[in-house]
Amino acid sequence: MLPDLYWVYKKLFNAFGPQGWWPTTAPDENKPVHRGKPPGLERERFEIIIGAILTQNTSWRNVEKALQNLIKKKMIDVNKIAACEDTRLAELIRPAGYYNQKARRLKDFASFLLTEYDGKTTNLFSHDLETLREKLLCLKGIGPETADSIILYAAQKPIFVIDAYTIRILRRLGFEVKGYEDAQKLFMSNLPNDVKVFKEYHALLVHLGKNYCKKQKPLCNSCPLTGICRFSKGS
Repeated sequence: MLPDLYWVYKKLFNAFGPQGWWPTTAPDENKPVHRGKPPGLERERFEIIIGAILTQNTSWRNVEKALQNLIKKKMIDVNKIAACEDTRLAELIRPAGYYNQKARRLKDFASFLLTEYDGKTTNLFSHDLETLREKLLCLKGIGPETADSIILYAAQKPIFVIDAYTIRILRRLGFEVKGYEDAQKLFMSNLPNDVKVFKEYHALLVHLGKNYCKKQKPLCNSCPLTGICRFSKGS
């Protein structure tokens, strides 16, 4: 019998506590902090968008270094990103990897936001969830995971973010998921349609995947899901 996904969420939450994603930087700080509350400032929402693009194919630790470079130069600003020379922006975000490609994607997004929405995320996020997702997916370099991260964490709209950790954990629990859309439907049809739950659950799965349910040599004996995980029982 497959485990109830909401029960899994509560099990992970009790084990690890609130994760407070997505981390953002206050005006008087120079490093993103897990605050556990919705982004109330335009700057915070744009920082989440930047982070969602930078985190593609790299670790959050590397993204933090790139964000700190941008923060020091007061570059968490749509106008400044759009006007910045490609080479300078690429150098600032170098720690995040694929820096030339990501610099172009950041500039493309900034230009899109300025041209279509007067540079304001609130205008972009006024779309309903489905329309917003379509708009984001039309942008070059914005795939489902990046788009859904922006929708959930910056726009605060209820959509479940799927990543490689999530797929791995689901399959080890015994769920036969084919890919991103299949996994997303599974979560969204078995959970309350709640932004806070979606944010915490996604972050908890990331924590589990990084620290316990590793691709190689998973730490099954200390994992809070070991009693219900088919993979741990067979290992």
